[in-house]
Amino acid sequence: MEEIRNYTMNFGPQHPAAHGVLRLVLEMDGETIVRADPHIGLLHRGTEKLAESKPFNQSIGYMDRLDYVSMMCNEHAYVRAIENLMGIEAPVRAQYIRTMFDEITRILNHLMWVGSNALDLGAMAVFLYAFREREELMDVYEAVSGARMHATYYRPGGVYRDLPEQMPQYRESPWHKGGDLKRLNNWREGSMLDYLTEFTNDFPARVDEYELLLTNNRIWKQRTVGIGIVSPEKAQAWGMTGAMLRGSGIAWDLRKKQPYAAYEHMDFDVPVGVNGDCYDRYLVRVEEMRQSNRIIRQCVDWLKANPGPVMVQNYKVAPPSRVEMKNDMEALIHHFKLFTEGYGVPAGETYAAVEAPKGEFGCYLVSDGANKPFRVHLRAPGFAHLSSMDAFVRGHMLADVVAMIGTYDLVFGEVDR
Repeated sequence: MEEIRNYTMNFGPQHPAAHGVLRLVLEMDGETIVRADPHIGLLHRGTEKLAESKPFNQSIGYMDRLDYVSMMCNEHAYVRAIENLMGIEAPVRAQYIRTMFDEITRILNHLMWVGSNALDLGAMAVFLYAFREREELMDVYEAVSGARMHATYYRPGGVYRDLPEQMPQYRESPWHKGGDLKRLNNWREGSMLDYLTEFTNDFPARVDEYELLLTNNRIWKQRTVGIGIVSPEKAQAWGMTGAMLRGSGIAWDLRKKQPYAAYEHMDFDVPVGVNGDCYDRYLVRVEEMRQSNRIIRQCVDWLKANPGPVMVQNYKVAPPSRVEMKNDMEALIHHFKLFTEGYGVPAGETYAAVEAPKGEFGCYLVSDGANKPFRVHLRAPGFAHLSSMDAFVRGHMLADVVAMIGTYDLVFGEVDR
């Protein structure tokens, strides 16, 4: 009798459901997974070493390019680490702005996730719906920083600038005319905070639409219920954080357990799952979007009522204003020194973490007193999650590997670094 042997299959690195340049070597027994071996490093750009070769301020933009769907959250961890070593704290208004943009970023991430994960499993319409709202929030990113993705908006001591008093408006073009143009600009008559008020009023109904398409859809449930079950014990053993941990029933969220920025003043709930499968993690992320919407609204209301500075008044870390530079030679010298040499950070080491959309994103920073970091190490949630791939896909079918990669919410900029 002929011996039946397992065969090996390459899943990626250029696979539409790999969510990046993941090469997954699968050992298969027919359609069943016997072993999964993730090969990483194909997107390695040496971010941590690059950060050690340039002044502190000049690496903020590199953080955006790690998890390039959660841009400002990455900046937040790095900037907080610098602030810890320097012993400075951003003004209260800047803390509320950071909190608001962290949650805008969380919604941006989860919209990308729900759209792409649905696409992976055969549901196309959700992707189009999710990107409709995503565009509205990308406009906020662009209005505040000038960039739709890589914002470089957070700075040690605060944020780059205050929120704009006017949102950019659509102009007439072959694609936007007449009544359509009026509808598109309807939210843009006032300030960015007015725009976000309209968005937060509208968004819960949009999330209802995603749920109408997916939550009770029998095909969606067949592809996700009971797939990739992660027990609470295994989730902790593998170092999981974010929705991967909360989907298994553990209510761990840094925004509640170790509050930073303005989170201690926010009223929101931490959703948790019951079964720890792909379906529970989907429900957790959908509810997180609703909770993020609540937090954004609270920040908007506070920011409307409380004007104030958004950057510390300290020439060592904050550039002087144009007016000050024109009237004060010392201010002008500080400006040039800040943007060429940067600033020395007191010797020491620190770890700063934020509850990024994918889990705990942390920055371990060591300074020897120079104007560049001595050591930068980034704790990326996706790296810890991917390492558990083999443990949780064994015995599943090939199609379930796609569901599992999707539920990890991987972005390889942060995995490969």
